[in-house]
Amino acid sequence: MQIDFHSSAGPSLGVEMELEIVDVDTRELHSGATEILADAGRPYDGDHPKAKHELLESTIEIITGICSTVGEARADLEATLVELQPHLERRDLAFICSGTHPFSDWAKQQISPNPRYERLVEEMQWLARRLQIFGIHVHVGVRSAEKAIAIANALTAYIPHFLALSASSPYWMGQDTGLASSRSKIFEGLPTAGLPYQLSGWSEFEDFMHTLVSAKAISSIREVWWDIRPHPDFGTVELRICDGLPTMSEVASMAAISQCLVEWLDTRHDEGHELPVPHSWVVRENKWRAARHGINAELITDDSGTLAHMGDAIADLIDELTPTARRLGCEAELDHARAIVEHGPSYLRQRDVVASGGTLVDVVDSLIDELHTDRPHVIGTAHRTEQQRPRG
Repeated sequence: MQIDFHSSAGPSLGVEMELEIVDVDTRELHSGATEILADAGRPYDGDHPKAKHELLESTIEIITGICSTVGEARADLEATLVELQPHLERRDLAFICSGTHPFSDWAKQQISPNPRYERLVEEMQWLARRLQIFGIHVHVGVRSAEKAIAIANALTAYIPHFLALSASSPYWMGQDTGLASSRSKIFEGLPTAGLPYQLSGWSEFEDFMHTLVSAKAISSIREVWWDIRPHPDFGTVELRICDGLPTMSEVASMAAISQCLVEWLDTRHDEGHELPVPHSWVVRENKWRAARHGINAELITDDSGTLAHMGDAIADLIDELTPTARRLGCEAELDHARAIVEHGPSYLRQRDVVASGGTLVDVVDSLIDELHTDRPHVIGTAHRTEQQRPRG
């Protein structure tokens, strides 16, 4: 099976952001995507490339065009938010962005009226129906199919970094899961989601997709939802690891890390370096540690079981990527990852609302406010001491 890879000339950028529609009175998820998009002049059969349906009617995905810089991508997303906002407000609705809704019941959600989604639910049943989860996806352009595989393989080492910084799904159907990211574990239930296979090259990717399509495991390669995957039509490597992020500054930070990492690895490949491929069992264990403990995870760094604190690993990564960020014009957005570690990712901020005497309704209110103001909820000193180890 030949799959053409439409290569990109450079590290172009595209960002997709899955937004939850919530009722401002009940704070529950609200199935209103079709009505809102139609009202905004984006009917279902003519999806606007900047705003579209997702699996659930309580979700609208906003996507950028092909951008050159993180700043351009952020401005693109913000413009679409501004366009949609009046259509929510007149219905007493609001957007939030987090890996899961803190308390809505997945069994009550409506599926979007699309034959593709209907087929998915028919085939996957409970696994698909419970996908009340929301994420951020980042595409970064690469120059060849072989590079896309080599870069995707190397990127698996950084899955825990992205997951720890973006973790925003501690609650599921009204219960604290004890995880920083329950979304990542829910999504792994699908047979073609989760950690990617580490492939030897583009021909093996083609062979694998041929097997899946021929065996009717998938109808197209769009149904392979790995944490990192090559996207042949766009000529990109797509990073699908992140939970939904409540502030646009956090979205921009993850976009900056994505673009810088891909460009850094691409440059090393051009310089003749063999890109490292971490052992799959180490990747699996480190992803679990990030899903469970977030920025307090201890990462395995070698085959001897040497450990590094996640906060230190993130700081080292930022230092390594800073010269690349300077060239790409996203140094401030990259450096914002340090602030995420300092003030706490969303899973800690949500738990702090409850620890301070609030309810899960108050958690939704804090998420509404964070997206609207681009300011993260400030974690109380006592709760910070309990959950965050100071770096040193």
